[in-house]
Amino acid sequence: MKSIDTADLGIFLAIAKHRSFRAAATELGVTASALSHALRLMEERIGLRLLNRTTRSVALTEVGERLYAHINPAFSDIADAIDDLNNFRGTPVGTLRINAPRMAARLVLLPLITRFRQAYPDIKVEVVADDTMVDVVAAGFDAGVRYGERIAADMIAMPLGPRHRFAVVATPDYFERFPRPAMPQDLAQQQCIRFRYQNGQLYRWEFERGGIELDVEVDGPLTFSDQELMLDAALAGGGLAYVFEAQVIDHLASGRLVRVLEDWCPFYPGFFLYYPSRRQLPAPLRAFVDFTRTQEL
Repeated sequence: MKSIDTADLGIFLAIAKHRSFRAAATELGVTASALSHALRLMEERIGLRLLNRTTRSVALTEVGERLYAHINPAFSDIADAIDDLNNFRGTPVGTLRINAPRMAARLVLLPLITRFRQAYPDIKVEVVADDTMVDVVAAGFDAGVRYGERIAADMIAMPLGPRHRFAVVATPDYFERFPRPAMPQDLAQQQCIRFRYQNGQLYRWEFERGGIELDVEVDGPLTFSDQELMLDAALAGGGLAYVFEAQVIDHLASGRLVRVLEDWCPFYPGFFLYYPSRRQLPAPLRAFVDFTRTQEL
């Protein structure tokens, strides 16, 4: 069997991690066809198939799984050692990749990153706004942002931003056509603007007052998968929207929107930054974690 070098293994590792030639090519800065050719040559040299490829998917063979299990920890240790060299620099350098829900990216992450970049101009930040639950490690992210209850137990999590609450809002014109709901149960007679997750599930509006918790399945003619579109629809008189309070403060102050059921909308813990427990954090992530701890929540 002809030998293979670390460059070959790095190519295999990127493809195996992403289960995608396109995503691996993006990470390595080459074309997907070049990666496919390089992997095919590697398989020919060792005389073993490492991946099963179709037009729709990439899957590891049993041999590929064994190789990935052996070399992934070793390459992680090498990456840690290289990242550790940043401790000897005056200012950390590198790229920080974060996965976050779209509203978290807009309301919390963007203002924080703007200040962070001023403090660490040599660190590049890439934010992927995605409302689906993503395995940040497998997808090649340094960290993610989610609600606390949706974070895996084996992750390190820290608060990111202030507490938040939701608001049920509509235009004054809407309430000339429909009565104002006094209780969450009254939403059954309302035109509600619904939110659908990317997995197809509809969000049930959550309320709580005096220890009573309610999850209400609302109905209405409009459904979106984006909260900004929900807000736009509410401003256009399309119905009641259940959105982040921070999205509508200015609209409430100007009178463009009216709030109802406010006493049924309690404060919740805010978003959390989470990342895998590692002996040595990548220098850009360590700098971001340390910086975040100094900011007012």
